Amino acid sequence: MLQPPPIVLSFAANDPSGGAGLQADLLTIASLGCHPLSVMTAITVQDTAGVDEVMPLDPEWVADQARAVLEDMPVHVFKIGLLGSVEIIAAIAEVISDYPHIPLVMDPVLTSGRGDELANEEMIDAMRELLLPQVTILTPNSLEARHLAQQESDSSETRLDLSLCAQRLLNMGCEYVLITGTHENTAQVTNTLYATDGVVRTDYWERFENNYHGSGCTLASAIAASLANGLSVSDSVLEAQDYTWHTLQAGFRPGMGQYIPNRLFWVRDAEDDQNGQDA
Repeated sequence: MLQPPPIVLSFAANDPSGGAGLQADLLTIASLGCHPLSVMTAITVQDTAGVDEVMPLDPEWVADQARAVLEDMPVHVFKIGLLGSVEIIAAIAEVISDYPHIPLVMDPVLTSGRGDELANEEMIDAMRELLLPQVTILTPNSLEARHLAQQESDSSETRLDLSLCAQRLLNMGCEYVLITGTHENTAQVTNTLYATDGVVRTDYWERFENNYHGSGCTLASAIAASLANGLSVSDSVLEAQDYTWHTLQAGFRPGMGQYIPNRLFWVRDAEDDQNGQDA
């Protein structure tokens, strides 16, 4: 009998466009050879341009979804995306606290690519207090990192240094913080992985002209899948960045908004190679 693939459980909202959220997580996790489990946190009305409405689910339903599959299957890694409400954050924090041996990858979804608010300050406080102390690796972009790390004593005009943001987030309990630099004014996208003893790795990637819907979901899910496949945190981060870069390179624009990462880019590559051999 064949060994089952590693299992990754994603907590996230649905995305009818298939660009982000649970749909992005499931495609990415499966593409990297793992079996995805999905716990829906909210129902959204959105397209490739942005998010119009979010309806959080009952927190008991969220917890019950998770406990049902956790009692049935061995989960190797948790991945968290859009959460929906303070009550849902508390429910998920309680569930995962029963499984401290399972690594947790968290993509702190605070806004949509268009700038729609997806987490208010009360939710952000709950993330800091209840989830970050349980996080193995947090994957904020630079805007999210500055928001999460901001303190009352900071001047509203101060643009926090990203290394200081990382240190503050680590002090909140995260084991690792990967800050991505898509929103920074740099020639290349610079992504830096931090741990309590400093920088673990810094990677540089070609910057694409297009805007993408779901790139953060893709990266975090790819890290989760790589961890489930047995890679170290540093190697998982590198593998996930490489995979995400290729999904963006092969991205497509199915609607009137942003491009969508092509999480199955390798299928088309394999078909092209086979057609070339058959020619």
